[in-house]
Amino acid sequence: MKSHAIRHGRPALALLLTLLLLQPALQPGSAHAGPTLERIQSSGRIVLAHRESSVPFSYLDAQRRPVGYALDLCHRLGEALRKHLQLKSLATDYVQVSSSDRIAVIAEGRADLECGSTTNNAERREKVAFTVPHYITGSRYLVRADSGIKELGDFAKRRLVSTKGTTSLKAIQAVNRDRLLGIQVLEAPDHGRAFEMVEKGEADGFVMDDVLLYGLIAGSKNPKGLEVVGKFLTIEPLAVMMSREDAELKRVVDAEMKRLIASREAHALYERWFQQPMPPKQTALNLPISYLLRDFWKYPSDQVPN
Repeated sequence: MKSHAIRHGRPALALLLTLLLLQPALQPGSAHAGPTLERIQSSGRIVLAHRESSVPFSYLDAQRRPVGYALDLCHRLGEALRKHLQLKSLATDYVQVSSSDRIAVIAEGRADLECGSTTNNAERREKVAFTVPHYITGSRYLVRADSGIKELGDFAKRRLVSTKGTTSLKAIQAVNRDRLLGIQVLEAPDHGRAFEMVEKGEADGFVMDDVLLYGLIAGSKNPKGLEVVGKFLTIEPLAVMMSREDAELKRVVDAEMKRLIASREAHALYERWFQQPMPPKQTALNLPISYLLRDFWKYPSDQVPN
């Protein structure tokens, strides 16, 4: 009697259940879309956050256009999102961010992906999400070649600058305090200004991810007058940042990052920006993939050590 009632007595309920079960198949691109994916789908646009001077990850070329390794990766992630949402086209808008506001821009939905040189760590994961790292680096020190500085201890009683809102700044402040080095730690609003402070003698060194320091040296007027010294102060897994409120967005982005790595498309992009001449001066960093990144990419994951 009970099965008879389900088959014959409740046709409207049965129809409703059927439609609900079919809904994911009818709308594969939007059935589980969160706020970011819904915004992208409704507007037909994706907003990429970029940096001004995070060479070669995300910076402005001679025509003030956003370019770089992380941006090239983000363009491919955007294409994966376009296909997932079944959009015929997806326009790209850009918003420039700094070290101090980049997390807020993503958390507040003012940009969909942050394409720069941001470290994935536990503190930041409380506010945003990250995909698989595209680079693993560490903080070292940029100095003038004639400074005589070779390691952290040489900065005692001297001026050392870092960029506001970075893990490098927090790390040097902690080490300076713990080891009683007496370093005058200075803050700069962006990497370009910190680099300029060293060039002009306003600071004795600039502590930051070493790859960014090499990029700044390569684009400088006098690259032979500057050098990167010292052991790693930190280890930094850099990754594209996105909203932590959209699980489906993260699923699609993570899957595409893993595909790019498995297909070696990510390796080709790496070679383009780290081993070949890059704009604006067509200089090359000549930095092969580190053993840290090479080993991590064997089993790519968004899970990183804290």
